[in-house]
This record gives sequence, structure tokens and C-alpha cells, in this order.
Amino acid sequence: MRKIEIFDPAMCCSTGVCGPSIDPELMRIATVINSLKDKGIIIKRHGLSNEPQDFIANKVISDLLQKEGAEILPVTLVDGAVAKTKEYPTNEEIEKWLEIEIESKPAVIINSSCGPKGCC
Repeated sequence: MRKIEIFDPAMCCSTGVCGPSIDPELMRIATVINSLKDKGIIIKRHGLSNEPQDFIANKVISDLLQKEGAEILPVTLVDGAVAKTKEYPTNEEIEKWLEIEIESKPAVIINSSCGPKGCC
């Protein structure tokens, strides 16, 4: 099975789906990842805010950040190679990489740790 890792930009909370206006793209990728986890498939997400050591420890990501800066994020690696930069992979791209079909189901994400201003 292929290994997919997503290196997220700095966000106010680990999922990026907290606050008063949720980014629909973050909601979509969170839903896809949850759907894949239900199938036993793991896509690892690394958050710049919470796991900066992961960005330093991964030579591909570290080199890319030094050359391009944080504007290159999010970055998706497939089997350790850069597959996509500056945006999250589409459902179709993930399906192609994993050679599976993604079943979409509504996401229910509740983040009670967000404060009154909508940021964690």
C-alpha cells in the first residue's frame, strides 16, 4: 500500500476546521481522511503549528521549505516523493494514488476547544 503524508501550513488548531468560518477544502480533506481511516487506510497529516519537528526531520519537506518558503504548503508526499504542492489533493488524485474509490459521507467535526474568537 502506498504511503501518503500531508504537510499542512500553520493553522489555529490541529484540524484547521475550527472557528466561525470553516474552510470547505479543509472540511473535504478531513472527511476524505476519516473515510479512508474507516477502511483501514492511513494518511498521515503533519501540522506546522503542532509538529514542526516533522517538517525538519523530513529532508524532502525541509529542503522544499528552505527553497520555496511556507507558501508551498500544503505539500502532499506519496511514498516520500512530492505529489502536490500549494493545495490539497483532490479526491480523484487520492483515488488514483491508492487505486481505490473514496466514498464520501458527511463530516461531523466538533471542536469544543475553540475559544469565543473561533481560534484554538
